[in-house]
Amino acid sequence: MEMSLTQVVGEKIIDCSRFADERDIIAGCRKRDPRAQRLLYSMYASKMLGICKRYACDTEIAQDILQDGFIKVFDKISTYTGEGAFAGWIRRIFVNTSLEYLRKNSCMKFFVPVDECLNLEDDFNVSALSKLNTDDLLACIEELPVGYRTIFNLYAIEGYSHTEIAEMLRIKESTSQSQLLRAKRLLQKNVQSLIGKEYARQG
Repeated sequence: MEMSLTQVVGEKIIDCSRFADERDIIAGCRKRDPRAQRLLYSMYASKMLGICKRYACDTEIAQDILQDGFIKVFDKISTYTGEGAFAGWIRRIFVNTSLEYLRKNSCMKFFVPVDECLNLEDDFNVSALSKLNTDDLLACIEELPVGYRTIFNLYAIEGYSHTEIAEMLRIKESTSQSQLLRAKRLLQKNVQSLIGKEYARQG
């Protein structure tokens, strides 16, 4: 990715002339060059804040998670080997930082009666989702309880498997599966409610 000669970060103008591309910026961050760190922050802060908000659903808390995440990025950037996309590497750090916040603050609760788990079926109708724009869909996801929302984000958006989610959240794989189904059902209900309100408003 080509960099312009200057880039504004907050109220500071950074000289980008020494950084030819993202690899140079990463190399600069490994050397703890403040200019490289500010550039990396400016490149990814907006997208990573979006990830933090999906899990925290509170702007101030998401901002705190964002700052914690970037501290980890700059501390761990020497471990990035260059294999795989850097965007994926940094994304995983912010997902894990968000999960750490939820665990630390006892936000995630998973109550799954065994008899109900055995009878759950995935009857989720995705056709309703196509009727919403991205902002409305994300708003419906934000309305999900924290446990449901977390697993839905990890599975449906981040692409983790139930085995990986179970390990990340320290829960059983069956709990992840059942919580996802419950999240889908509640999301479908939220979506249908929003669509109904929109039809009523237009009518």
